[in-house]
Amino acid sequence: MNIDLNRRRFMGLSVAGAAAAALAACSNTPAPATAPIDRIMPADRAVAEFEARRAFSGTAVSQDLKAGSFTSEVAGETVTTWGYNGNLVAPTIRAKAGDKLTVTLDNALKEQTAVHWHGLALRNDQDGVQHITQDPIAAGAAFTYDFKLSHPGTYWYHSHLDMQRERALYGALIVEDPQEPLKYDREWVIVLDDWLDGITGTPEDVLKELSQGMNMSGGGSMSGMDHSSMGSSPAPSSGSTDTGMKHMLMGSRSDFLGGDAGDVSYPLHLFNGKAPEQAEILAVKAGDMIRLRIINAAGDTAYRVGIPGQKLTLTHTDGFPVQHQDVDAVVLGMGERIDALLMVREGYTPVLALPEGKTGQALGFISTGTGKQPLPAVLPNELDGTVLDGGQLKADPAVTLKARTPDRTHELKLTGGMDKYDWGINGNRFDMTKPFEHPSFELKTGERVEVKFTNDTDMWHPMHLHGHTFQIGPEGARKDTVIVRPKQTVTVIFDADNPGQWLAHCHNAYHAERGMMALFSYLK
Repeated sequence: MNIDLNRRRFMGLSVAGAAAAALAACSNTPAPATAPIDRIMPADRAVAEFEARRAFSGTAVSQDLKAGSFTSEVAGETVTTWGYNGNLVAPTIRAKAGDKLTVTLDNALKEQTAVHWHGLALRNDQDGVQHITQDPIAAGAAFTYDFKLSHPGTYWYHSHLDMQRERALYGALIVEDPQEPLKYDREWVIVLDDWLDGITGTPEDVLKELSQGMNMSGGGSMSGMDHSSMGSSPAPSSGSTDTGMKHMLMGSRSDFLGGDAGDVSYPLHLFNGKAPEQAEILAVKAGDMIRLRIINAAGDTAYRVGIPGQKLTLTHTDGFPVQHQDVDAVVLGMGERIDALLMVREGYTPVLALPEGKTGQALGFISTGTGKQPLPAVLPNELDGTVLDGGQLKADPAVTLKARTPDRTHELKLTGGMDKYDWGINGNRFDMTKPFEHPSFELKTGERVEVKFTNDTDMWHPMHLHGHTFQIGPEGARKDTVIVRPKQTVTVIFDADNPGQWLAHCHNAYHAERGMMALFSYLK
């Protein structure tokens, strides 16, 4: 691996700038000198030094992953897709805080890949972002990730290249707390996903269609239409044949999310890789306390998760503890995680995940071995009452950041729209192969940084920051992914305690691929 790639690219740009300045000096109009920006790149000593300071338990945990194509059954249909270790459900990796994790990835795909460790504050050269923290892993090659796990929590891993995550290239990563304060009898890791690969098309088909913007089949534009107001939940159209669009979802609306709920029509919603008719069942005893670790691995769908007729107690969001909150349902944006406690009742207990503003369901059951398993069709298509998302919770005092005046403030304006499908940040569309083409958001080690996510678009965006957790406002939840609703601003703070080059982006897979990304860049 050559992680000096970006340094050379950046220094090359700096040399080119210096040459241009020298030429200008020979002309009648002198050009101002521009000093090169000295950044902490992934291979810099500071990154290794910070890793050395992280606590180490002395235990090493290893996992082998093989990314490749395989055939599987999804909702009774045989599909060929991509995943890890030949399965729709990738291995759940488990370790304890302070352990070292070593994962060797064998790339059996016919294209490049890499693995991002979502939510972890890990060393920068292991973050798995192609062209920024590492060279992508070539087809037929292998790469070993090796880093310490500094904080307990519910995390996950996934490919960060192009549309690969929209297949099955993802899995759960559970970092256990050696001094776990929660009391529970069993644990259930739940991974939710929206699925179409091999059923109605491929992720690349969807991206190609969306990238054309909202154009009528005859070439007429739908510019000026208020996409957020078309139709009403819970019965959006599954597509629009009169516009010649197969995958674009019309009329998807969620008042909870502030308008338009999503761009893409999905035929299936999966719960641990299974459709509702083949729902996974967790066998327990009545009276058991179950810890649910819920991960939204979807590309374009938020999920409203709840137990009909029973409350959940929310305990963590994105790996960090919150002040416990009883709710009827919780909404997870793409990339978010929620931990919740549930006391088991006798019989079958459905764990229902409804795609927010869309039709369908993802479903699993908790069973005591008595009673009759309900059919998916008889379960509710709404979950009402007290409904919150992780960004509306308050941090447990043990993890609340100490009050401090920010050393610098960055505003990330979320820009673009459905008309041209030209998503960006501050009007710039990010190119992963040219990370310094547009101004980055600079910071220095030790600073308190304030970030304002200002949504200038008509759609909601789950905004994710790599390598750090931020706090929402003065006492809000500690998170790495937060829902930003249309025309609203979410202000977060974090401490710059993990040097390197870190991506921030919308975790809608299609918005990110079309440019809604930016770089937080540590300076020396």
